[in-house]
Amino acid sequence: MLIVILAGTGTALATGLGAIPVFFMGRRAEALRPLLWGFAAGAMVVAALVGLLGPALDEGSTAAAAGGAAAGILFLVAARTGLNSGEVHFGSLGGTDVRSSLLVFGVLFVHSLPEGLAIGAAYASETEGLGLFVILAIALQNVPEGTSIALPMQSAGFGRAQQFWAAVGTSLPQPFGAVIAFVAVEAIEPLLPASLAFAGTAMLALVALEMLPRSVAAGGWGKTLIGALPGTAMMLALALAIGV
Repeated sequence: MLIVILAGTGTALATGLGAIPVFFMGRRAEALRPLLWGFAAGAMVVAALVGLLGPALDEGSTAAAAGGAAAGILFLVAARTGLNSGEVHFGSLGGTDVRSSLLVFGVLFVHSLPEGLAIGAAYASETEGLGLFVILAIALQNVPEGTSIALPMQSAGFGRAQQFWAAVGTSLPQPFGAVIAFVAVEAIEPLLPASLAFAGTAMLALVALEMLPRSVAAGGWGKTLIGALPGTAMMLALALAIGV
């Protein structure tokens, strides 16, 4: 349990690293956004397919994995719809950049829960190296998420410390999600295939609905693919090294 909590906390802190380039590069960091989002998308796709959906099918029946997969997609779509349909305010502050900052924060905050669930479910699995693989995958893809929250906050006039801790704050659900999934699977072992499939499909839905569209809008498919290739290659190499 302690390892799961520390793992979820570590991946949350990794999000803060993405704010650091914005401290020194300012708006010039905007040019890196499509590459970073592409990198994160490539890493997450491999993590979802190799680290979560594959083991979900190995650990249980196809029906259980399919049920978890459907629930993961519905969860992310519902969360995204709820956030996009509401008005966003932050005290007396206004302006496009403030609203953009709060919207990005809210979206990333909700989307970080299935990543935490992935950590807990992977650790509950008996597949050797799976927990480490998923943790590294999520930590790596959290870095560009930190950049995406820091950019509009800088334009809105927020300070460096606020940018850093807001980036970390978007991933606060990760340690909680990790504990929930770990406890649930430990208590009811048949939940493992559905939990892995839930987390895997939620991550794939996040890539398809949020990360790729943002990356393409910022820099086109060319920069997105340039970023995605090293992310994909690195995670495949990590999977082979760990033996997942």
